Amino acid sequence: MPLTYPLVEQTLDNGLRVVVSSDRAVPIVAVNLWYDVGSRHEPPGLTGFAHLFEHLMFQGSRNVESGQHFSLLESAGASLNASTFFDRTNYFESLPSGGLDLALWLEADRMGFLLDAVNQENLDNQRDVVKEEKRQSYDNRPYGDSYERLVRLMFPEGHPYAHMTIGSMADLDAASVEDVHAFFRKYYGPNNAVLTIVGDVSEDDAFDAAKKYFGHLPAIPQPPAAPDGTIGPLDGVFRDDVVDDVPSDLITMMFRLPVDGTAELDAAALALDVLAGGQSGRLNRRLVRDEQIAQSVSGGALPLIGGVSFGTLTGIASEGVDLQKVEDALLEEVEKLAADGVTEDELATAQAQAERDWLEQLATCAGRADEISHHALLFGDPHKINTRIDEIRAVTPAQVRQAAAEWIRAERRAQITYRRPAGTEGEEQA
Repeated sequence: MPLTYPLVEQTLDNGLRVVVSSDRAVPIVAVNLWYDVGSRHEPPGLTGFAHLFEHLMFQGSRNVESGQHFSLLESAGASLNASTFFDRTNYFESLPSGGLDLALWLEADRMGFLLDAVNQENLDNQRDVVKEEKRQSYDNRPYGDSYERLVRLMFPEGHPYAHMTIGSMADLDAASVEDVHAFFRKYYGPNNAVLTIVGDVSEDDAFDAAKKYFGHLPAIPQPPAAPDGTIGPLDGVFRDDVVDDVPSDLITMMFRLPVDGTAELDAAALALDVLAGGQSGRLNRRLVRDEQIAQSVSGGALPLIGGVSFGTLTGIASEGVDLQKVEDALLEEVEKLAADGVTEDELATAQAQAERDWLEQLATCAGRADEISHHALLFGDPHKINTRIDEIRAVTPAQVRQAAAEWIRAERRAQITYRRPAGTEGEEQA
């Protein structure tokens, strides 16, 4: 049975798609804005630009001083943030419903007039912030560069998913104010975005407010399409073995998967959930509980729309256990799943867990707004939030086996291992 969250859509004259879901349960409103630009849209030499704008968007615009976006909204009781991903960038806030006009005015001011505040000083400052983020989250964090290394193994040079959202520091260093302005003008306009409003507001009032604050902004020229990233399963095994001062030896395997929005991707995702989902997953039962060769295991799918997705399996070796044992056990379970498939009970468990996760995401105005924007922008259909559970439930054991057999295989993987230097096992880690 589909869910019944109310959804009403309008497109403004300038191309901004607005979706409203009225919910009067509590006096909260969520504002969520997704732009159709992520790291996969960045051409060579401009990597990291979408993420850079995630920072610049909080540094002021024509009518808002630097830092004032946060201070004004927090004074109104809001929580707010932004994120950048391969396929999109999003900006969002949740606050008492009396603050809706403030939130919309601030979002509209930076959509229309951000470049008034993007000068050399501002660019230099935020470039340094991004560099520090990279040092903290990638370079100086245990295993922090694992995905950066893995995507280079997974995809050929120039593929839209072959670089991380943080981008190249050399590209950022080389960026001029003119480069940054040109990137913004290309992608950040009303006709390349979806605005979702969820919560304690009527549909008419929400649309009137959206028109008031966004309706006068001009459309931008049609942005160029992202490069086609369609590519099949990996053909071979691609490894990166790292020796570093890490807390424990670790292995992560990465597999290409089908594109998001397909039953094939749902089946592959459920296959990974059967292996690594929760305490009842096959890998946790065998490696952690029974054989005790791993401290923990994890994994799952990362859905993407640019022609391919990917998924991972990770195992952290128990103290004193050779990481090769963990690798061998992971591969045995991968091949067993491809050969024998899943039981109906295993699939039902994975589907029930996915259903719970989905319902929890939709339970809050903020979570629901994000999923509405997600499906409106990437799939053109916000109503998919009401039918998503039915899609997951429709996957059969045969589909899971087929997806695993084609995509999740020992001979079709990229892999990174982290091992401590010889002689350091068992030492106290800082």
